[in-house]
Amino acid sequence: MKMKLGTMAVAAVMAASPVMADLVFPSLSYRTGPYAAGGIPFADGYADYFNLLNARDGGIGGVMTSVPECETGYNTEKGVECYESTKGEGALVYQPLSTGITYQLIPKATADGIPIHSMGYGRTSAANGDVFSNVFNYPANYWNGASGAINYLMSQGDIAGKKIALVYHNSAYGKEPIRTLEELSKKHGFELTLLPVDHPGQEQKSQWLQIRREKPDNVIMYGWGVMNQVAVQEAANIRYPMEDFIGIWWSGSENDVLPAGDAANGYKALTFHGVGNDFPVFADIQKYVVDAGNAAGAGDQIGTVLYNRGLYAAMLAAEAAKTAQEIHGTADITAAMMRDGMEALEITEAKMAALGLPGFGPEFNVSCANHGGPGLVGMTQWDASAKTWSLINEFAPSDMDVIQPLIDEDSAAYAAENNIASNCK
Repeated sequence: MKMKLGTMAVAAVMAASPVMADLVFPSLSYRTGPYAAGGIPFADGYADYFNLLNARDGGIGGVMTSVPECETGYNTEKGVECYESTKGEGALVYQPLSTGITYQLIPKATADGIPIHSMGYGRTSAANGDVFSNVFNYPANYWNGASGAINYLMSQGDIAGKKIALVYHNSAYGKEPIRTLEELSKKHGFELTLLPVDHPGQEQKSQWLQIRREKPDNVIMYGWGVMNQVAVQEAANIRYPMEDFIGIWWSGSENDVLPAGDAANGYKALTFHGVGNDFPVFADIQKYVVDAGNAAGAGDQIGTVLYNRGLYAAMLAAEAAKTAQEIHGTADITAAMMRDGMEALEITEAKMAALGLPGFGPEFNVSCANHGGPGLVGMTQWDASAKTWSLINEFAPSDMDVIQPLIDEDSAAYAAENNIASNCK
């Protein structure tokens, strides 16, 4: 069993090493297609953080990073093609940024020994590291989000006997929270209505006419891309109270609310990371990346929700790479070493503050058994006049008494179907 080396020992090993190839973090981006408005800022934030590390710090552990992009268009087949075309470049970890692509890559990446980080999306039961050795979805997953929405509503009053509607993208992604919400409805006594919306989500008249007719007390949405802004506008058209409308974190960006103008005021969305640009790291990005002409985009997305999410994903990948370097005593890490770093990742408030991101996300640890983190979920709300999101509810626990049995059940079925033995000895 490899032991962690001290910082001085690691530095000595690195100093004695020859010039090494870049640490490669492929970006399965989508800057085109119906979901480009969400894909672009995420890809920009992801690339800009690694550009910052290169310019300010000389890379990670003295090794420069590279972020080759491959355009998927949010298309599962293209996503798999991108994976196949980039995995041989020294890929350390993949961020598929699509639940459909993630499902297809799980067996491929596992066989290839390359880790996947499906941060806040993908197959929720991949939180069970005993079954999914190479898949990580920390710090929170879709089932945590569903529970977080219900917990927030319960903090506002009794929900027994109330009606809650789920408006969801009719895909693997949108269907993820259904089972959890069904179990929570049994536990807490609310009535659940399911309203699927077909890709890409531009036509929702019938769903919102049903909402106007049935008058649910709350609407929860698992949408993406144009579906979100259409839903917010349709809600405004029927005068549905925005403060009773909650989106998952993929339904809570500026893109989703700005088109509706003042009518979107009060709309809420779940989150697992901070909002806004009031963090020291953004001044460094401006200085070392944007002003230096090395920004992935126009430099105008800094501080927006999805830019921040891409940056957060990059920060977690970089910290896992540092952890892997320390564990294995080398800066020139492999994908297998990166997997070890991800499984040993520890994010503390002190570490986030040192990175210029104080309070940006919850503290968490990853372990062999738990690849999903603590599942802490916050709530944000849109202020249309200020055109800003605010965190109105701190990161709070989700109902693991409901979620963990579902994770255990689904992952056990996957293990049986695929003859997977325990990874955690």
